[in-house]
Amino acid sequence: MKRITVQLLKPAKNQVIEFPALLLRQANGEIVVQAEWTRPRLNLGYVVFETGDLFIEHYYLDQWYTIYAIFSPQRLLKGWYCNVARPAHFDNATLRSEDLEIDLFVSPDRQTLLTLDMDEFNARLFEQHDPPTHQAALAALAELQQLARTGAGPFAF
Repeated sequence: MKRITVQLLKPAKNQVIEFPALLLRQANGEIVVQAEWTRPRLNLGYVVFETGDLFIEHYYLDQWYTIYAIFSPQRLLKGWYCNVARPAHFDNATLRSEDLEIDLFVSPDRQTLLTLDMDEFNARLFEQHDPPTHQAALAALAELQQLARTGAGPFAF
């Protein structure tokens, strides 16, 4: 498997999170990578990320979101974490994704869907300054919610 670098761009925070990943597959505008959580334990209240958690991350060159399936070190599904993001860019070595702030957490049984960080999204003022991005982001959130509810795509476990 090929090793690549993933860059998560967070313009509102002037931050770039970079980490290594294994390229699992690339087809039809979808890029799937495997990465490991190497940071300290992080309790978000609705899910806890532990050192050694496995992330199977789905990026899209033509969709406004990313979907991460999160597994414990024992390979038990913890749920899915989704970012509303601009379509990804991939140059065969580096995969870049720009976060648009809206997140969606989906529980392992897909019964709980938590929309997160709408206040941060609204603070970026896309509705006033970039209406096409605003509309695309809200449409992406609705699509993610529908995919999760129906168990389609990466939610099919």
